[in-house]
Amino acid sequence: MLSRHRSALPAPLVTGLYGAALTVAVAIALFSGDLGPLRWLTLFAGGAEGVAATGQNVLLLVLAGLAWVWGIWQILRVPSAGTPSQQDRNTLRLRVALYVATATVWLLHLVPPGIWAVASVLDSAVMWVVVLLFMRVLGGDREYARGAGVLGYGGFAVLGIFDLVGWRVPSGAESICALAALAWTVLVLWAQAHDGRWGRATVAYGVAGLVVPILLILAAMPFMDEGSAVEALGVVSSVLIMIWLARSAHDLAAPRRRPAAVEPS
Repeated sequence: MLSRHRSALPAPLVTGLYGAALTVAVAIALFSGDLGPLRWLTLFAGGAEGVAATGQNVLLLVLAGLAWVWGIWQILRVPSAGTPSQQDRNTLRLRVALYVATATVWLLHLVPPGIWAVASVLDSAVMWVVVLLFMRVLGGDREYARGAGVLGYGGFAVLGIFDLVGWRVPSGAESICALAALAWTVLVLWAQAHDGRWGRATVAYGVAGLVVPILLILAAMPFMDEGSAVEALGVVSSVLIMIWLARSAHDLAAPRRRPAAVEPS
């Protein structure tokens, strides 16, 4: 039986290896009280000293781990098998930019605190490129969406550079950029939902990336004084955004459904 996805092996292989490692780390935390392996595997961070292996902490880290499991599976599945759709230069460039953006979001969790600011500038700059290419691929008159994206992600990149060189960031600038980036995401999700090149599941992941973190934060408000809660919820949010970015690229290369031929009467 032919696989529904091209190069299907990496997805189950990497997902299975990570899932097995996560299971071992959970067992270590439950039986020895050592959260180190579990924190390293889910938050890519050490510093487990002084963090008790309580049921709540283990559960939060397991939640982050399961998010990574699902994210790895979705990201590595790659486009569906079959003859790929025709892609112009802008579409190919957008696909590459979306995959790079997926990697830079993951990089934000991987890099040490000392160079996180550099990784943040890189992520914002890549998303700025995604904004410009997305507008070209979507076509039409989308000046408001383009302006919001450039202000949001381009602004974040500039503010990040200000922070790196020690210049004062204008008051309220980060909030303005955040609102602009949010507006761009909403407008793009609306456009994707009405464009046959993207599937409903892809749009749903994008919406979830905006809504689910808010719901999780509200549900975890009593525990937000603990670092593990904030970090675990940050992982869930990032994974949802990564899935949306990667699936947006996958869908652009997926075979187009052709209408069934009408049999002559």
